[in-house]
Amino acid sequence: MARSKRTVQTAPQGPEAQLVAKLQRIEALYARAGSDGERVAAGRARERIEARLAELATEEPPVEFRFSLSDQWSRHLFVALMRRYGIQPYRYSRQRRTTVMARLSRSFVNDTLWPEFLELQASLAAYFDALTDRVIEQALEVKAGEAEERGEEPGGERSKETSGTGAKLARLEPVEHQPSLL
Repeated sequence: MARSKRTVQTAPQGPEAQLVAKLQRIEALYARAGSDGERVAAGRARERIEARLAELATEEPPVEFRFSLSDQWSRHLFVALMRRYGIQPYRYSRQRRTTVMARLSRSFVNDTLWPEFLELQASLAAYFDALTDRVIEQALEVKAGEAEERGEEPGGERSKETSGTGAKLARLEPVEHQPSLL
C-alpha cells in the first residue's frame, strides 16, 4: 500500500525565505493584486501589468531609457524585474556593465517599474547589510558595522602644522590601499 505524500504549507523560515516573501508582497502591491501573494494572484497581477504595458505602448510610444545602476546586485535585480514583465533589457557595445537600456513608456517607468525597483532594492540592501554583518561577526567574532564617528579633524580650520596650542602635530596622510572592490 503506497502512502501519499502530503506537503504542508508553513510560514517562511529563515531570513532568505522571509526576504522572498517580502519581495513577492512588494511585487503584488505594485501589480495592484487583491490577495496576499498567492501564486494565482501573483500570476494575475503579472498579467495585469503586462496588459497595462501593452495598453501604454499603444497610447504612449516607447522611448529608449538608459538606466545606470551602481552595483551588480541592483543591476541583476533590475534586469530580472524587467524580464518578469516581458521587457528585453540590453546594452550597446562599449557601454559600461552598469548600464541597462530598454524601450518603455514613460508612465510605466515612472508609475510602476522604477518605484517597484527602488522598494525591492531597499529590501535587498537591508538584507545584504544584515547578512554581511552577521557573517563578519561569526567569522571574526567581533562587532561589525561602521567606524566610530568623531568630531572635527585635528587642524581643520587651523594650520595643519600646529595645534591650537602651537605644538606641532604628527600627521600621516591617508593612503588608499585598495582603490575598488568591483
